[in-house]
Amino acid sequence: MPAHEGHHTYDAVVVGGGHNGLVAAAYLARAGRSVLVLERLDHTGGAAVSTRPFTGVDARLSRYSYLVSLLPQKIVRDLGLRFRVQGRTISSYTPVERDGGPTGLLVGGGEERTRAAFARLTGGEREYAAWQRFYAMTGRVAQRVFPTLTEPLPTRDELRLRIDDEEAWRTLFEEPIGVAVEERFTDDLVRGVVLTDALIGTFADAHDPSLKQNRCFLYHVIGGGTGAWDVPVGGMGALTDALAAAARDAGAVIATGHEAVHIATDGRGAEVTYRTADGEGVAAARHVLVNASPQQLAALTGGEPPAPAEGAQLKVNMLLERLPRLRDTSVDPREAFAGTFHIAEGYEQLAAAHAQAAAGELPAAPPSEIYCHSLTDPTILGPDLVAQGYQTLTLFGLHTPARLFERHNDAVREELLKATLAQLDAHLAEPLADCLATDADGRPCIEAKSPLDLERDLGLPGGNIFHRDLSWPYAQEDTGRWGVETPHPNILLCGAGAVRGGGVSGVPGHNAAMAVLEAG
Repeated sequence: MPAHEGHHTYDAVVVGGGHNGLVAAAYLARAGRSVLVLERLDHTGGAAVSTRPFTGVDARLSRYSYLVSLLPQKIVRDLGLRFRVQGRTISSYTPVERDGGPTGLLVGGGEERTRAAFARLTGGEREYAAWQRFYAMTGRVAQRVFPTLTEPLPTRDELRLRIDDEEAWRTLFEEPIGVAVEERFTDDLVRGVVLTDALIGTFADAHDPSLKQNRCFLYHVIGGGTGAWDVPVGGMGALTDALAAAARDAGAVIATGHEAVHIATDGRGAEVTYRTADGEGVAAARHVLVNASPQQLAALTGGEPPAPAEGAQLKVNMLLERLPRLRDTSVDPREAFAGTFHIAEGYEQLAAAHAQAAAGELPAAPPSEIYCHSLTDPTILGPDLVAQGYQTLTLFGLHTPARLFERHNDAVREELLKATLAQLDAHLAEPLADCLATDADGRPCIEAKSPLDLERDLGLPGGNIFHRDLSWPYAQEDTGRWGVETPHPNILLCGAGAVRGGGVSGVPGHNAAMAVLEAG
């Protein structure tokens, strides 16, 4: 029997129980609206979930999305969420071979320590001074732009006026980010560390004329008004569990195992046809909020689908019996892996990897970044694992577009994983394989997901973690007042594909709820 039997008409039906859909449902229910959430899977959370991927092992990992930066505290406060994040004292560590020996760049642990690390790597003060100037500029932009994400869309001119810094505007909004990186920094490794924020889940060159790398960079440096990326305490599922609880507590009905298959609307009312294991049903509503991709929205409404999206990342989850020792003995592994551990992400390496992938080949030196959640938040591990010193590792690979996997997904994924781990091993004093834990069946605790795996498991178009290329956070033609509007007045897009979507933010869910409440 459907979860909403006996109540077929709602003020709002939310299609999809990912974090944005749950945010929208919670806001609307708290405002006194009747709300039904239809979720295809047997659980809520979408890509923001915690699971135990390894048989018989008490480790609850953030399986897909894994860090938090773009979630406004306004949403946490408004919804009374029992959820918190923990900051990281180390920002990043990037190992490199220089002058025939292992060294690296540790960013974090205090200004003097970071300054000394830059001097040790680059032989002077210039690069650190340039680093400070550059991130002071992005910090000022973050303070001005981040608060606008939960407001009606500003125009381009309004946002430019709000930023009130023509150099910053040109650098971030008008010129390819590669221009600024090359003008401001001289060291190849430092250039690469800066550029990586422009390439997370985004297949682009530093000088791509579309500026999609700039849009990705912008969203990675404005979070919270500071650009800090924090660890969700309890794993990412702690957020979506708290959101689901907030929505239910406010009166929303959440129906899992209910897959929406069609939306019919006359602009004033709508009917959502859904499928369950027991057959089909229909729920009527004044408004429908679609927490799915623009492609899925088009499929549900019979609209013209947008251009295909393409993901470009490898996601790897691991559980280790211990952290591996580093060749660079000046750095404690517990610090190196606490922040973002950059692998094969020098500036020239990133350019070469992109060129190879664009030509249809796997990168010879696949770039990736790694971090250890359990160093900051050990609560995701069972007490026995904590006592034995076990740690998690999350790896996110770049420049691996979905097209590379289309012919032989499993074989290409394994080949890429092997090459990626080889790049890591080059900086370790012991093979990573020697540190991997084993599950109850004796298998190494490591799983990898290609873009095609994410498309299959989560419905992400092309495995794109943002549902499409990220958008500028200002109004453009046909974006509407909140950036969630569609050609149908009473159907809104509240997923990552909305304007100002992407990342674990809840912003599209908030904005779609505000649009509904404004409509009366």
